[in-house]
Amino acid sequence: MCETLDAVRLNFSPEGILLLSFVLFFIMFGVALEVKLSDFAEILRDPRRPLIGLLSQVVLLPILSLGLVWLLKPCPSMALGMMLVGCCPGGNLSNFLTSLAKGNIALSVSVSAGSTLLAILTTPLNFAFWSQFYPPAAELMQAISIDPKDVVVTIVLILALPMAIGMWVAQRFPEFTARIFRPVKIISMLLFAGYLAAALGANFSFVLNYFQYVWWLVPVHNLCALAQGYFLSMATRLKEADRRAISIETGIQNSGLALALIFSPIFNGLGGMAMIAAFWGIWHIISGFILATIWARFDPAKYEAA
Repeated sequence: MCETLDAVRLNFSPEGILLLSFVLFFIMFGVALEVKLSDFAEILRDPRRPLIGLLSQVVLLPILSLGLVWLLKPCPSMALGMMLVGCCPGGNLSNFLTSLAKGNIALSVSVSAGSTLLAILTTPLNFAFWSQFYPPAAELMQAISIDPKDVVVTIVLILALPMAIGMWVAQRFPEFTARIFRPVKIISMLLFAGYLAAALGANFSFVLNYFQYVWWLVPVHNLCALAQGYFLSMATRLKEADRRAISIETGIQNSGLALALIFSPIFNGLGGMAMIAAFWGIWHIISGFILATIWARFDPAKYEAA
């Protein structure tokens, strides 16, 4: 099964790849509209909590992903998908879910901003470094000749550039930003959901044949990521609202960025990777809403660390 899956390239036209890049560009532009320079300054003013969040997101999650790959031994292409998702920055829903969960929104925003900015370097470096420690995945990486420089260029174009434009627009035209912010958020979510549905629909037979191998991998990976963020925060004696924020930041990943990289010429739509990233894009919304809804029923002040 693995040899077949690792050889599959999903059916995606150059126009479809270009559309995905545009969709992700628009999503990241919308995310940047609520990012302010003060969010980065917050990291400098009160570095401990944001740095714990970034430690969980940028340093420990890739290591956790590698540990799960060793433990669960998925097909090499699926292992690469798990590693890539684990090396991506936080997803654009994390701030909203943190708010719903009665978590520390300011901390969530600062960690999101920091991890997204760092992703220009940390995503390709973490992926190239950690994926070599799982031999089946490393062999597949060599077979498809991944160049980390290509990953950096792609991330700059579809992540850093729209972030810079969005932050400039928000800083330069605050009234205009206030008017378009909510519509842009809604359109972003609809565009990504529509694109994901179209991508899965175009490869429906492939999804049906291999979904049985991925349906449990993503929930396990996602649950471990959420738990890692929460228990790291608990171990470092952060307050409950901070724990919730860092848990959500760690468990809600930018699967759209992962898909854009997978469907780019870098990976050429590698089937197992695409299955992991696409299902993560669906599942982390479900798990995030369930967790946030449960937490919303409990006042975090009652569970603060001593």
